[in-house]
Amino acid sequence: MQFASRLDNVETSAIRELFKLLGKPGIISFAGGFPDSAMFDVEGLKEASQKALTEEPGGALQYGATEGYEPLRTQLGAFMKTKGVDVDPSGLIVTTGSQQALDLLGKTMISPGDKVIVEGPTFLATIQCFRLYGAQLISAPIDANGVKTDELEKLIAEHKPRFVYLIPTFGNPSGAMLSLERRKKVLELAVKYQTLIVEDDPYGDLYFGEAPPPSILALSKDVPGSRELLAHCGSLSKVLSPGLRIGWMIAPAELLAKATMCKQFSDAHTSTFSQATAAQYLKSGRMPATLAHVREVYGQRAQAMGAALERELGDAVSFTQPQGGLFFWARLTGANGKLADANELAKRAIEKLVAFVPGAPFFAEKPDVATLRLSFATADVAKIEEGVKRLGQAL
Repeated sequence: MQFASRLDNVETSAIRELFKLLGKPGIISFAGGFPDSAMFDVEGLKEASQKALTEEPGGALQYGATEGYEPLRTQLGAFMKTKGVDVDPSGLIVTTGSQQALDLLGKTMISPGDKVIVEGPTFLATIQCFRLYGAQLISAPIDANGVKTDELEKLIAEHKPRFVYLIPTFGNPSGAMLSLERRKKVLELAVKYQTLIVEDDPYGDLYFGEAPPPSILALSKDVPGSRELLAHCGSLSKVLSPGLRIGWMIAPAELLAKATMCKQFSDAHTSTFSQATAAQYLKSGRMPATLAHVREVYGQRAQAMGAALERELGDAVSFTQPQGGLFFWARLTGANGKLADANELAKRAIEKLVAFVPGAPFFAEKPDVATLRLSFATADVAKIEEGVKRLGQAL
């Protein structure tokens, strides 16, 4: 059977393939990027879904507008207001998870051969999605403070990309947080080079101590001309429930119109029942308490993993303690003759009944085989300590 040529440049997810190995009894997994299902506010969601069916059953169960269920768009506008962003409900569309927002950006913005700048490393599904539409991906280097804006400017000037894709706050896989100074610089670069910036923000509410700097979108009010050069993708998946599949995109009107047209072709609209449930949940006022709870739990687990890595692996691994999100990004140093290949370590780790994701697939260019991603989200403190101990044994 002959398939479309666009499939020639993409492969199945290395993470999804890894899950085939996770069925062994007793395995401790740091591989997934999932939130902990024990964190879901089941009672709150049950109440919200019942209200959706009671108060507006027609809206919850009927076909709906492609742009999104109006009460949810209103609630999302209010939610963004709490984060310093003024957006009219007409200035956003609801998507089936923020993953669909990225796909719509690929459909609307990328022609075969177009250049797109991403962070190195970046979200694996983004690499796959943009390559599916024929993008030539250029990696911008990062450090613990996010993308290096001096290097980013050189790449923008040289390659003149269709857009720049960033995860500024607790990125996947890096866990990095773009500094306030660099966020402002990104906005200045957008205006200077008239380049669209895509800000993906699924983790920004999952901070453990001080709140992160305002989003790039929130800061755009201070940089004239930058708002029209920004697309912002949000999601309820990591803070409420992935199963709802509720995301959104805030973007210039012309881009939103094209994205809406493309969404009509793919799914007509995001599940109205999910949207109505999410709208009722946001309206209920339960979200702040839910966020406080998940921040506390994930913060404890992140501290436990950092301490365990130092104790069990010592100078064989380097990392920056994450201040939020779901991930540790680490690098094998090869110290004292120990292993420096994360792919090989992953095989040994599975034998010791612990799993993680090697870092190489997260790079669009020049993969670093010494890197690895560890998620602390779905394991309690005891399992984190035992899993890292097994990782040390495997190393």
